[in-house]
Amino acid sequence: MQTVWAKSALLPTGWALDVRVDIDDTGRISAVQTDTAMAGDRRDLLLPAPVNVHSHAFQRAMAGLTERRGPNPSDSFWTWRQLMFRFLDRLSPDHVEAITAFVQMEMLEAGYATNAEFHYLHHQPSGALYDSIAEMSERIAAAAAQTGIGLCLLPVHYQFGGCDGRDLTAGQIRFGNDLDRFQMLHEGAVAALSLLPDDTGHGAAPHSLRAVNVENLKSYGAHFPTGPIHMHLAEQAPEVDEVCAHLGARPVEWALDNMGLDARWCLIHCTQMAPRETVRLAQSGAVAGLCPITESSLGDGIFDAVRWTDAGGAIAVGSDSNIRISLSEELRTLDYSQRLRDGTRAALASSDHSTGRRMLEGILQGGAQAAQRKTGRLEVGYWADMLTLDTDNEHMWGRAQDTALDAWIFAGDDRLVRDVWSAGRHMVKGGQHIARADIIATYKRTIDALKDAI
Repeated sequence: MQTVWAKSALLPTGWALDVRVDIDDTGRISAVQTDTAMAGDRRDLLLPAPVNVHSHAFQRAMAGLTERRGPNPSDSFWTWRQLMFRFLDRLSPDHVEAITAFVQMEMLEAGYATNAEFHYLHHQPSGALYDSIAEMSERIAAAAAQTGIGLCLLPVHYQFGGCDGRDLTAGQIRFGNDLDRFQMLHEGAVAALSLLPDDTGHGAAPHSLRAVNVENLKSYGAHFPTGPIHMHLAEQAPEVDEVCAHLGARPVEWALDNMGLDARWCLIHCTQMAPRETVRLAQSGAVAGLCPITESSLGDGIFDAVRWTDAGGAIAVGSDSNIRISLSEELRTLDYSQRLRDGTRAALASSDHSTGRRMLEGILQGGAQAAQRKTGRLEVGYWADMLTLDTDNEHMWGRAQDTALDAWIFAGDDRLVRDVWSAGRHMVKGGQHIARADIIATYKRTIDALKDAI
């Protein structure tokens, strides 16, 4: 049994002092007591650690390579995507495993305890299968075994190049499966998780309305009756136009009317929603998976978080393209986008909770729902997914409770994260992952092998 004691901790009932948390051998919280004497590992500020709800791990290795304007005078998400396709054609299974381990290490050091990996790079560059259809999923699992992060693996179903059913082109062809072959791949991916700890989870992910057979989309919940389902939705204006032209309705409207969206679903981005769609989708019970840093980088647009939360919608955050992995910055960018759009301040605060407190508790609950993981609370029976912050740091000095969260998110950064446990595995100590040196060395060798890939 492990024991962690904190001067201050955020419990489901609110802030508490002199908190003792006991962790059993399975990685679950076995006891939480307040007003106790110091014991075990002694820390200042203890928080539940959230889920990173959306990641394409391999894209981390191309961060910084796409910031020049090409011959197209109107650079956009779509031109970036062509560069991404060129890059991924160079990636081998060894490369993907090394990059994923680096990404998961950075997630843990940023304060995330869990990686929900939206994994669509399945096949060889020619589109041919590997000897094991789930080879690339096996590499994601191998990375998690090294880093100790909690993993929710989401194999992605990607069939077409657009709503018109056109064939996949170079780059995309590595993603492609019809439903029958995707179900085989999914079974192989789930089998690859068998050697990981008991907190490991899985789901399924139809890539988007433009990439999967319409009839399959209508019955997706029946095809995959257990586990979470994640899907990109309403990310870009041209995507909205394409869906309208082929399906006769805007993406969110069509999905709500045809796909039985409910609490199992996590819809990623949703930056192109009309106000009525925002309210309807929030009321469906689905989670909005937001990636504010990537959405800023790719010019996706601004998610209407104020309207969404006012309608009772659940939110979670992810790092998507992994151009930068920073929990505090995702939250800061989310809130600042609302302020810039509306000309307000503290846009996501409430009458009783500060901005940082409301956002953190929102993503803890929403991330747990989106990963179907018993996490997000310092409570008996929950996985011991926890983080501590450095209250001796000058940015945190003299700050407590909600104000400490605000100082971390708005005045500090992820260097304030000192410890992270994932299902009781103490993977970050003193701000660094315990296998940092080995992971970085392998990652650097991979980058050397991929130079000039774009």
